[in-house]
Amino acid sequence: MYQFSYADIQTDSVADAKDRERQLLTRSIDMLSAASAVGPESMEAIEALHFTSRIWTTFVEDLGSSDNALPKELRANLISIGLWLLRETEDIRQGRTNNFEGLIEVSQIIRDGIQ
Repeated sequence: MYQFSYADIQTDSVADAKDRERQLLTRSIDMLSAASAVGPESMEAIEALHFTSRIWTTFVEDLGSSDNALPKELRANLISIGLWLLRETEDIRQGRTNNFEGLIEVSQIIRDGIQ
C-alpha cells in the first residue's frame, strides 16, 4: 500500500497546476501563431483570441484572489501583464492592431517563467 504525506500530495498538485498552465499557454501561443499566419479576420484568429482571453481572464481572477500563494508584488505584475494581453486581444478583434507577435512573445515569456 502506498503512503503519501500531505506535503507530497500538495507539491504534486502545485506541479500539476503549473503544468496545466504551461499547456494552456502553449496552446494559446500555437493558436495565435496560426492566426497570425492567416490574418486577424480569420476563423483561426477569432478562436485564438477567444481562447487567449478566456485563459487570461481566469489567470487574472486567480491572481487577484487572496488564496493565491504567489508573492503580492509578483501577482500584481502578472495581473498588469494579463490586463495588457486582454486589451491587446480586444484591439486585434476590433481591428485596431494586428499585434499577434506581441501577444505570442509575452505569452512565451510567461510560459517559460512558470517553474
